Amino acid sequence: MNLPETTVRFPEAKPQRHNALTRFLFSGSPLDIAEPADHTHPWYLVLWLTGVDYFSTIGYQPGIALLAAGALSVPATGILVLVTVFGAVPIYSEVAARSYAGQGSIALLENLFSGWKSKIFVLILLGFAATDFVITMTLSAADAARHATQNPYLHRFIGEHTLDVTLILLALLAIVFIAGFREAIVVVAATTIPYIALNIWVLLYAGSIVYQRPELLENWTRALHGHGDWTAIFVASALVFPKLALGLSGFETGVSVMPLVNGGAEDQAADNYAVPAGRILNTRKLLVTAAAIMSILLLLSSFVSVLLIPESAYQEGGPANGRAIAYLAHEIIGNRFGSFYDLSTILVLWLAGASAMTGLLNLIPRYLPRFGMAPPWVAYRRPLVLLLLAIDVIVTVIFKADVDRQGSAYATGVLVLMFSAAVAVALALSRESSRENPFSYAKASYYWIVTIVFAYTLVANVIERPDGVIIASCFILLLLVLSAVSRYLRATEMRVSEFEFVNDESEQLWNSLREKKINLIPHHADDAHYRAELKKKVQSYLKLQGRAAFLYVRLMDNRSEFYSCLRVQVRREGEDYVIDAHGATAIANTIAFLADILNPISVVLGLTERNLMTQALAFVLFGEGEIGLVVYSVLVKFWHVHPKPDHPLLFLISG
Repeated sequence: MNLPETTVRFPEAKPQRHNALTRFLFSGSPLDIAEPADHTHPWYLVLWLTGVDYFSTIGYQPGIALLAAGALSVPATGILVLVTVFGAVPIYSEVAARSYAGQGSIALLENLFSGWKSKIFVLILLGFAATDFVITMTLSAADAARHATQNPYLHRFIGEHTLDVTLILLALLAIVFIAGFREAIVVVAATTIPYIALNIWVLLYAGSIVYQRPELLENWTRALHGHGDWTAIFVASALVFPKLALGLSGFETGVSVMPLVNGGAEDQAADNYAVPAGRILNTRKLLVTAAAIMSILLLLSSFVSVLLIPESAYQEGGPANGRAIAYLAHEIIGNRFGSFYDLSTILVLWLAGASAMTGLLNLIPRYLPRFGMAPPWVAYRRPLVLLLLAIDVIVTVIFKADVDRQGSAYATGVLVLMFSAAVAVALALSRESSRENPFSYAKASYYWIVTIVFAYTLVANVIERPDGVIIASCFILLLLVLSAVSRYLRATEMRVSEFEFVNDESEQLWNSLREKKINLIPHHADDAHYRAELKKKVQSYLKLQGRAAFLYVRLMDNRSEFYSCLRVQVRREGEDYVIDAHGATAIANTIAFLADILNPISVVLGLTERNLMTQALAFVLFGEGEIGLVVYSVLVKFWHVHPKPDHPLLFLISG
């Protein structure tokens, strides 16, 4: 069916470009318009795109583990690895199978709920996701700055100005994105693979020293058994393990990069709407491989760190605090190798910030503009980057670029996302369970157990370090307030993304009515007798020339949606016409949209005598309310931005 060119409109989503600055800020396509990837890559290359976020935690995780657990850091890390292998990997393998477009666990949960409940829930999760990604940028930059200031060759130039270096790194990150950053998998791989190789070399070298000095192992074993027998050690390690939750970061990134994973010939030959089984399988390979590499590195790093780094070095302010492996590289191999390691770590940590920035640039425009809960400029890359830079600067100054203090907020964001993913998967599997397949109940039960583990980890982390949830709550509150204000301010947009006709006859009649052919009369009851009485009433007030077209708008069930896709039916009724519009999110906005496209002789709008405040609330929340006044406001605002020399006459009649 051929539709008119005017069937798709987003007129308010494009800011007016009055000068060079606004033209620069709003250049390019909006980020909420999906662009297909130019090409896909083998999963073992996309692995490093995930790893730049996941593996970069090696830069600070061992130091945080030492500070939090001391001698227990090794068994606590062992529990972390068990949770990774038997919890995170299975959970995100299921997420990959159900959210293979790269939308992650948030989209999975959004689909399990509906209406305003879904919107509010998604906004809360977006607040935690924003916490995760923002703290990733600030923490990574702070740790990179710490590696720079502690380097013996750079220290003479930059001293102890960790905060200043962090702000410079964040500013450079923003400049790169403003100029037009595009994640290059080859560049990421070329940076991350040497970083992993350097870590392996340091850990093996440190392991050889431990092998040559058995007294180190004896000293650690003695300190470990100071906590009791192995049962007591396990319990103590389980209690301290939530403090090491940063080692679980990166799985959300793993599923968000799924569209870049090549699924093979079978996926390419399949229908566009078919489930990409090859991509899902290869993403699962990516997740398993990333978890295996990280688990080995975490275990080795915690083992050699607790044996070789003295307690005074990893305490707050010590040379190993937040940079345990770098400390070992300098101390046991030498400053030249250590400096090379520092450079590699700084680059990977900076790229981790770039990965987080990319995640936010993909995540925020994907949801907020679609919900009507963001101003139009949020859909453009450069203004959004500047906003995120401002938030990064504020967070960095508040925390004074302290890695340890930011770790709690980072862990909270990571754990909430993983807990929400576990809940989504467990709910989905529970709904899919059936008596015909008893194994499905066991599978769902297993994932509920994993959900409980993540719930414990999250609660323990929040109780131990409540500042993380406080920071996340600030992000959530800010997001909810700004979303509500944006929804209110954008309430007078057209709010129709496109429309289609239910049959060819409707399309032909519609085209015959356009451009000053009829008088449009919206009404609220789909009844022929009511329309006849309404026509008599209108004729008694107004002497209209031309035939009448009665417009009846039917709202969709989910009134929380901001945009709608209309299905329009046009039919004759005597000498007049009836237009039915199905699937609207707001009656007044839909009338305004169709009136502007039809361009009738006049639009006759009825007024009621009901309370305006009640009507306004009903309009914002449920798309109803004082229709006549809102249609008038929407059309006048639209014609002010898009002047129309022959727009229809607007009549407001009461009663």
